[in-house]
Amino acid sequence: MPEPVGPKAELQTLRPDHAPALLVFERENRAYFAATIPDRGDDYFARFDERLRALLAEQEAGICHFHVLVDTAGAVLGRVNLVDVADGAADLGYRIAERAAGRGLATWGVREVCRRAVGAYSLTSLRAATTLDNLASRAVLARTGFIVTGETRLSGRPGLTYVRRLRP
Repeated sequence: MPEPVGPKAELQTLRPDHAPALLVFERENRAYFAATIPDRGDDYFARFDERLRALLAEQEAGICHFHVLVDTAGAVLGRVNLVDVADGAADLGYRIAERAAGRGLATWGVREVCRRAVGAYSLTSLRAATTLDNLASRAVLARTGFIVTGETRLSGRPGLTYVRRLRP
């Protein structure tokens, strides 16, 4: 089994200076991500700088909390985000680079964001959803205390919805 990477990565709040490494992460992993989640499309990459500025503005407004998992060399290994923050709740989303998958980084990153959700963002619950065939994501959610709340469709594919109640 590969060595866990959690302790070798740092969860950082998304900043403008992450842009070059974040773009590399998204480009290098585009096909890998598209196998389990909807592709971002060519426009995402063509307008990456504009999109990042918009995300940072949402973060500044407190609507979202974006995070990157960064290795010691500054490369982005993953993203763990809280979006649509309202009434003490938010939606959780995450993606991990193919080269870092299967080593516990997603579980570690989700746990870290859950801690921040309580301590820094004063949230009381998180929601998540994943497709039925994304077994890795389903396992991460189960390991990090999320419980299944129902069924859904994600880009036409069957999926599950989850919730995790947060305690200080």
